[in-house]
Amino acid sequence: MNPLDRPNKGTAGERGTVSIARALSKLGFCSRAQGERLVQAGKVRVNGAVVRELSRRVTPERDVIEVDGTRVARVEHVYVMLNKPRGLVTTMDDPEGRATIYECLRDASLPFIAPVGRLDKASEGLLLLTNDSRWSSRLLDPASHVDKVYHVQVRTTNPESVVDRVAAGVVERTTGERLDVKSISLLRTGSRSGAWFEVVLDEGKNRQLRRIFAEIDVPVARLVRVAIGSLVLGDLAKGAWRMLRADEIGFASPTGHVGAD
Repeated sequence: MNPLDRPNKGTAGERGTVSIARALSKLGFCSRAQGERLVQAGKVRVNGAVVRELSRRVTPERDVIEVDGTRVARVEHVYVMLNKPRGLVTTMDDPEGRATIYECLRDASLPFIAPVGRLDKASEGLLLLTNDSRWSSRLLDPASHVDKVYHVQVRTTNPESVVDRVAAGVVERTTGERLDVKSISLLRTGSRSGAWFEVVLDEGKNRQLRRIFAEIDVPVARLVRVAIGSLVLGDLAKGAWRMLRADEIGFASPTGHVGAD
């Protein structure tokens, strides 16, 4: 038997290997969670042998991986910008049966793509999706410090105080965690709409803005992400999506270049 045809047992420390579920994700076939379910169901073969152990490590560039008898090949990388509507959850499979962002992509002829980060159910605006796990990881890396711009609507009679208090940062009472924004400015006020602020973050803590405003006792009425780095939501309709242009895929962050290899 040719050594390259032998099943690769792999170890966690072996250079170039990843878990079988991770391999399916890296190849753009499905999410890691879906890959784990396929493995557990006995639907995945590696070099001809059925794999049921989630700990099994493989080399995607060398090993022959099949799902239901069909070889999994690397698909072309796809990069999508979506204007997420309020009320959708940022996941593919929701245990509670809630509508997901994939409702917006239902009729699209796209390979599997995963969200780059999240927007919670009540939030809306710019969301990126891709099957390029390396590109996604670089965007999400805290060291990248990619600016994310949000428009936040709140009910307040003193918007100047809100600016000062948010700009100063808060320490969350329940966790003791320090939460900061990069900048905040007042966009506009109205008797019915309350006040709108533009807030810039360069880190991505869970529900960060909602937690900050909650600490100063100012509930958020709407939260819309309008830009990530140099990518701007613009006039993309709610629930609509478009492919990123080649020049947008390699957009720059304040600390350097973030993009596909």
